[in-house]
Amino acid sequence: MAVSKQSVYEPLTESAAIALAVRLRLFPEGAPLVCREIGDGNLNLVFHIVNQQTGKGIIIKQALPYAKVVGESWPLTLKRAAIESNALRTFASYVPEYVPKVYYSDESLAITVMEDLSHLQIARKGLIEGKTYPLLSQHIGEYVAKTLFYTSDFGMNQQEKKQLAQSFVNPELCKITEDLVFTDPFFDHETNNFEDELREDVKELWNDDELHLEVAKLKRKFLTEGDALIHGDLHTGSIFASDEETKVIDPEFAFYGPFGFDLGQFFANLLLNALSRPEQEQEPLFAHVEKTWEVFANVFSDLWEQHNVEPYAKTPRLLQDVLHSTFVDAIGFAGCEVIRRTIGLAHVADLDGIEDKEERIRAKRHALRLGRSLILQRNSLNDIQEIRSLFLQAPLAPTN
Repeated sequence: MAVSKQSVYEPLTESAAIALAVRLRLFPEGAPLVCREIGDGNLNLVFHIVNQQTGKGIIIKQALPYAKVVGESWPLTLKRAAIESNALRTFASYVPEYVPKVYYSDESLAITVMEDLSHLQIARKGLIEGKTYPLLSQHIGEYVAKTLFYTSDFGMNQQEKKQLAQSFVNPELCKITEDLVFTDPFFDHETNNFEDELREDVKELWNDDELHLEVAKLKRKFLTEGDALIHGDLHTGSIFASDEETKVIDPEFAFYGPFGFDLGQFFANLLLNALSRPEQEQEPLFAHVEKTWEVFANVFSDLWEQHNVEPYAKTPRLLQDVLHSTFVDAIGFAGCEVIRRTIGLAHVADLDGIEDKEERIRAKRHALRLGRSLILQRNSLNDIQEIRSLFLQAPLAPTN
């Protein structure tokens, strides 16, 4: 269905969500429908509507005009709902198997109606429970390679790319990333949130000029490099998964950004889960990091050779240069994400859910040292397997 702009915004209730589904004729007439609000995120309402006779359902997602994690004192643009629905449609043109179907969107109501994925589980929750999702890295590596390549200057006409980039200008959501990922955690800012036991470790990061210089370089890349249409928030909480299937959701942060950003976010959240596990259970997470990069590099290289529209594509070493810079940037972005998820405003359940306080503090201290190492040593890593070595060395590494 086409995007609608016919309504005046107001937050949906469960009964209003059912009424909308009926009006859109998304279920047979007279079907017994039940609805519950299932959103647990910071920015949106999410309604799950199910036909009790058939068990078939839909999801209605509505953006709120403020951040739930803070309240109405933090206003947010409703345009992000249109960004999300348009991003899902764009990604579906390249990787339909890895994103939910969009049935309807209404820009005025900030609503997206999409495929019900309740037969799958949020990957973060499953990983915390100890699941491994054997195809997760294969699927995410392919998803990232195809969405990045086909929306870049290598995979599409450069003028068409510029026009597409204009439709994904997303300053308000980018500002959240600029502040919460690249800035606030590295300074004594009021949005930061961490245990008192970590204060001395955090102060060392705040006073680390070498670290600040490298984070500033990474932030500049995020601000200035419009390589391709990126998801912008590709963590394990934005992925539904099972042993056979993977679906990427929530691209409301989508914009034209650097090649390495989505990979870095995904790597970081796998490593954060590894930090929450006993040492003998960490291997599947390292394997996912390595497999994701391997699949990404192979698929991206194949697309480069077969579908590149850039006249310089056959220039010796250009592909290797693009892959190398993407790799280095992804490692650096991962380091920023690990640190911000430990001491910034928005944490992850992987670490915060560790019940034993001493173990939780130990894991978070490990995370801070790991994040710093990833940022500072990103240019000296020769391959993705060396992340495992950094992970193991981080508890012993000095912060100064």
